[in-house]
Amino acid sequence: MADDAEVSAGGRQPQISLVGLFLACMVAGGVQYGWALQLSLLTPYVQTLGIPHALTSVMWLCGPIAGLLVQPCVGLYSDKCTSKLGRRRPFIFTGCIIICISVIIIGFSSDIGYALGDTKEDCTVYTGKRLHAAAFFVMGFWLLDFSNNTVQGPARALMADLAGSHGPSAANAIFVSWMAIGNILGYSSGSTNNWHKWFPFLQTRACCEACANLKAAFLVSVVFLGLSTVVTMIFATEVPLDPAVAKQQSEGQASGPLAVFKGLRNLPRGMPQVLIVTGLTWLSWFPFILFDTDWMGREMYHGRPDGNPTEVANYQEGVRQGAFGLLLNSIVLGFSSFLIEPMCRKLTAKVVWVMSSFIVCIAMAMVTILSSWSLGDIGGNVQDAAAVDKGLKSAALALFVALGFPFAVLCSVPFAVTAQLAASKGGGQGLCTGVLNISIVVPQMIIAVGSGPWDELFGKGNIPAFGVASVFAFTSAVAGIFMLPKLSKTSFRSVSMGGGH
Repeated sequence: MADDAEVSAGGRQPQISLVGLFLACMVAGGVQYGWALQLSLLTPYVQTLGIPHALTSVMWLCGPIAGLLVQPCVGLYSDKCTSKLGRRRPFIFTGCIIICISVIIIGFSSDIGYALGDTKEDCTVYTGKRLHAAAFFVMGFWLLDFSNNTVQGPARALMADLAGSHGPSAANAIFVSWMAIGNILGYSSGSTNNWHKWFPFLQTRACCEACANLKAAFLVSVVFLGLSTVVTMIFATEVPLDPAVAKQQSEGQASGPLAVFKGLRNLPRGMPQVLIVTGLTWLSWFPFILFDTDWMGREMYHGRPDGNPTEVANYQEGVRQGAFGLLLNSIVLGFSSFLIEPMCRKLTAKVVWVMSSFIVCIAMAMVTILSSWSLGDIGGNVQDAAAVDKGLKSAALALFVALGFPFAVLCSVPFAVTAQLAASKGGGQGLCTGVLNISIVVPQMIIAVGSGPWDELFGKGNIPAFGVASVFAFTSAVAGIFMLPKLSKTSFRSVSMGGGH
């Protein structure tokens, strides 16, 4: 198959300036803004609607299911899209509209539930379940994850299409920079407790301060996403794909997820080992990704989302501090993203990957130790412990910072190794990336289904999941030492984001 940049009506994609490339990728920042809010606020918030802690992880099943089904299909269909807007922009534009709709549903779920009869009491006194609100919240949450996956794949492919002479390194740095910007904005919004003061009209009988803060932050994210989408649509000038070329590409090929699964027998040498290590690596990360702010609210600040006013206030303060920790994490992520390439060229991608897994192992073990220390009694219920001191809170924030570098490795090195293996075979980047995505979403399914009930066995806290995460990280590091293929240091930079050769 011809290179993606060349299969168009008029031949090669016209060269875009570096500033134009930066603006063309702005939609990645808009999507990441909302994703950061989703990660930092929604697990704590849904518990205020009556969904128990043990079931909140199941709610996150939508992410891996969407990744397993939506991304491969959208990726394949966008490769062959003959729209006048180009191959990627129609999917980006449609996905962003759906994101905006889903975010509004989430933000106003309490008001919708109130209108449908969840309760007639004011939110300041009512602490019971709100099943209608929870149902609309979950619907909006799942819709948000499916639409996020609709945008992410084409957005990455768009950068590969437009990179041209700037090269994949510049395109990757721009993409990760926008992710860092989106994270910083999103986590800043999530850690702010003044949205309800700036937009007092968002507070209602069904939606008190914490709810109004979430609602305002998500509405601002809609505005930013709309702006970033318009900028991307203007500056990402794609050359439409020739229908004859699209027809030729489609002949004899499977469509949808089948194309990924049927291609498993054609994986490059070393790719199965990469998939195993990737799966173990993500198993070590997902407990933190899903429960980081909830951990701060429960274990470190000893609050509960459905407790008395003092416990609720402590929990919300912990969630805000967790969002602030994620903000610090994103700043480190942004700076670290520029260090990954030179480190891999000096030490090899294998060494950098293994090193990051050992860091995660230590960090997850420290999370477990800090939590146990904070609670005073490792076997007791997390809600019955005394207040935690400032030193432990500062140590918890330091862990967020320390995890910034390994998270940058997680977001780049597995994809770079996959690209190198695909290039060594002469192509097949789309197949390898699709299969790599499977090794990411399957671990997320395992954590989403198992972590809640596992934690429930130990008193509804997050400690057991983090303890297991430390074990998975150590296993990943050891497996990486023995299983990851040895790749050339000098070839790291030459591999395209889109798998070019």
